[in-house]
Amino acid sequence: MSLFEDRRYQWRETYFVFFDPDRRPKLQTLQSKLDATAGTHFSIANAATDARGRIESLTIFSPDDFAAMDISFLAGAEVREEARDLANELSRSPCPPEKQKDLERLKRCQARFDVLHFEQTSDADGEEEDLFDPSGLLIVLEALTELTDGIAIDPQSGTMF
Repeated sequence: MSLFEDRRYQWRETYFVFFDPDRRPKLQTLQSKLDATAGTHFSIANAATDARGRIESLTIFSPDDFAAMDISFLAGAEVREEARDLANELSRSPCPPEKQKDLERLKRCQARFDVLHFEQTSDADGEEEDLFDPSGLLIVLEALTELTDGIAIDPQSGTMF
């Protein structure tokens, strides 16, 4: 079940992690990485994998951050075309030299994780509004980027990290 269907969560933003499809991690590898990095900070639900245990989709809850993430895997020619278009768009803006290599790598990527970030809402009037924390998202993006040797992008701001 997508968090879009859960009234307790409101979508905030979407991030991408582009990578080579041969680098798609197993669910168990991601779980171990998150456990080693953040202990019990996260819980995983609704996980789907392929026959080899590699991630297809999952939901990660970060209760301490009043947040959650839906993550889904996409691959193929359409992703490669989108990656090229995004790389061309990002190259129009000033880019530090160390990010130029990432732009060139991005053009060759044929797989992507979509990371949809959600805020946990409250029925109470404003009681928990200030508790939302994006740090869990950053931990997950870093783990996915490291495991895939990928490139994380905020498409709204055009930022690579």
